[in-house]
Amino acid sequence: MYGPTRGSQGRLDVRLSPVPLLGSADRLPRSPRRVLVGGTSGAGKTTLAATIADVLGCPRIELDALHHGPGWIPRPEFAADVVRFIAGSTWVTEFQYDAVRDLLLERADLFVWLDLPRPVVMRSVVRRTLDRRLRREELWNGNQEPPLRTFLTDSDHIVRWAWRMYAPDRVRFAAVADARPDLPVVRLTSRTEAARWVAGPLRGAAG
Repeated sequence: MYGPTRGSQGRLDVRLSPVPLLGSADRLPRSPRRVLVGGTSGAGKTTLAATIADVLGCPRIELDALHHGPGWIPRPEFAADVVRFIAGSTWVTEFQYDAVRDLLLERADLFVWLDLPRPVVMRSVVRRTLDRRLRREELWNGNQEPPLRTFLTDSDHIVRWAWRMYAPDRVRFAAVADARPDLPVVRLTSRTEAARWVAGPLRGAAG
């Protein structure tokens, strides 16, 4: 797998160890039916999850829609809803929310890791946040992105959150292969690789 290590300057490195992850050109060992997509905020995991679901013909569940109630208050039914849908034979969703990560990982038969560079992720999350706010886009259960000034006042503003969680998320996703040694894990390091993987190994497995 790719195991997390710390370099001399404290930076996170992800190095290859004896059990390699699959890349964008590697064949999948089986046709996936229950797929998790991991990536820090802004990496594009929701978009990729929707694409995977379309290719496989599987239901796609968006966890944010289940988690956020009106006023951004977490829905008390969230965990129960997750338990209900992962009992199904086919689904695609994102790997997030600590309360349900273990449940999701236990049921998955494929994990796709969008391991994009931090600058790419940050450009994406900033662009997305600005666009949603300026268009007053409704997200989940009537919620909208907060005023842009909250970037300065809210330590959990999505842009600041994405920056802060980038390194911890890489450690978390790198450890998936340790938690489930039997689980195929695909690591994609660019949007080009993601498109190549969808067009190649994923469609090949779906056929």
